[in-house]
Amino acid sequence: MTGPLRVVIAEDSAVLRDGLVQLLVDRGFVITGAVSDPEALRRSVERDRPDVAIVDIRMPPTFTDEGLQAAIDLRRQHAGLGILLFSQYIETRYAAELLAEDASGIGYLLKDRVADVSDFVEALVRVASGGTALDPEVITQLLGASRRTQSLAVLSAREKEVLSLMAEGRSNAAIATALVISDGAVEKHVANIFTKFDLPVSQSDHRRVLAVLRFLDS
Repeated sequence: MTGPLRVVIAEDSAVLRDGLVQLLVDRGFVITGAVSDPEALRRSVERDRPDVAIVDIRMPPTFTDEGLQAAIDLRRQHAGLGILLFSQYIETRYAAELLAEDASGIGYLLKDRVADVSDFVEALVRVASGGTALDPEVITQLLGASRRTQSLAVLSAREKEVLSLMAEGRSNAAIATALVISDGAVEKHVANIFTKFDLPVSQSDHRRVLAVLRFLDS
């Protein structure tokens, strides 16, 4: 990545939004937009194509999960866009959905647990560069939401290899290349993992991240 990072900020609190703008400008970032609602965030990303978006979860009009829903949409529509969720709240259901397809370039930090500005800036850069930045408390709650009684002992050796690579954020195609097997074989192993972990298809299907969280919990 060359040149200063381009950042859009979506935060309904004017004080916090302006504070983030000043903090990042002082450190050489380019602010492409600073908005207060999800629709303005979508327009800003479409217009200016930033490298990373800082998104509050609870935003107008209902202040429930609008920001997180917008983040999920943006990740699907704009490949390579980093998303740093910055919130007071942990929303496990949609956070898991955001992480499910590809955890690279995703961050989730809690406002009241960021004690050092340099840590926040480092996390932002890491996310913009394709890395991850998850608050330990977020991980703990995601694990709690996904924990089951089965252990990894139910998996075959090859299925464990596939799951290990899934935990690194690799796609099925990348796993196939790493293990020198076909894409179809990887799909079969992934399906077996879901079955053995008793992870049925659901309306908000995030079985991939639940399987990875089970692996991390082991």
